Amino acid sequence: MTLSRSVGELFDQDYRDALATLSEGSVHRSFDPYLDIDWDAPEFALDPDDPRWVLSPEYDPLGATRWYQELPLDRQIEIGKWRIANVIKVGAAFESVLIRGMMQYIMKLPNGSPEFRYCLHEMTEECNHIQMFQELVNRIGVDVPGMRRLFKVLSPFIGVAGGYAHVILFIGILGGEEPIDHYQKALIRDGDSVPPAVLRTMEIHIAEEARHISFAGEFLAAHLAHMNAASKTVCALAFPLAMRWLAGEIMSPPRSFARQFDIPEAVMREAFWRAPQSRRILSGYFADMRKLATDLGLMNPVTKQLWSRLHIDGAPSRYRSEPERGTRRTA
Repeated sequence: MTLSRSVGELFDQDYRDALATLSEGSVHRSFDPYLDIDWDAPEFALDPDDPRWVLSPEYDPLGATRWYQELPLDRQIEIGKWRIANVIKVGAAFESVLIRGMMQYIMKLPNGSPEFRYCLHEMTEECNHIQMFQELVNRIGVDVPGMRRLFKVLSPFIGVAGGYAHVILFIGILGGEEPIDHYQKALIRDGDSVPPAVLRTMEIHIAEEARHISFAGEFLAAHLAHMNAASKTVCALAFPLAMRWLAGEIMSPPRSFARQFDIPEAVMREAFWRAPQSRRILSGYFADMRKLATDLGLMNPVTKQLWSRLHIDGAPSRYRSEPERGTRRTA
């Protein structure tokens, strides 16, 4: 009885019920990358010359540049294929950082913790995502490096440190998951804009990431409720900083990309993230996070200025995964 009371004191029943629902969802609605994708099916064959590798000017900051749009089609396809494969590779690497941090965190939890079971469900799904992403990269057939060099070096330490600063860890989890989730949903809404094998992996990833993102939001709400004002202030400042840093790490390519394809430095600066269109794309990644920060009480006049200076400000979404409908005014 003492154990149950000590665990119950930390979290209210609504949070415990939410975790139970998420865990049941992972049991009954989960995917296996080798059972739920018929990799050898003819419709999933990846054509290296498929024009659907061309980067969208609406959703990809490099695709929005005039330099890219004026390239011959075969060159657009070659660059687009590399970029899409590398974002997928980075996504797999980010999942590994998430798993390290989450595993570090749960091994400190007491018996009876309502978070232990769901975190393990999530890590199982993330392992499946890593397998799925790597299989897709292998089949695309482009030898992409993935993470930028500094993040690759720091990633083992980031994961371990996140297990101790667990609220910052989950802010970082959202900072990494949101840009990829937003990008994939935009491509799916756009119709037949990506090869079918890429589309199928996106559909699976989005379906399971919905649970992961929901959990991170519930986790932050539950833990922030037990933090003092100074700690909440740190989290309020860390929130936009993590969003901007991780968006750059995940969606910006490594230096080798520009060298390999002879992309002028001015074009890279324009695309990542100085041009108005690229900043619109960057800001669009985080409409849901602006709503979450507001709901958590982490959006105030000071932090609003920080969001603005980082070019990730804008109107919060009205509901989860609200599609962009043009450029909305800042709230």
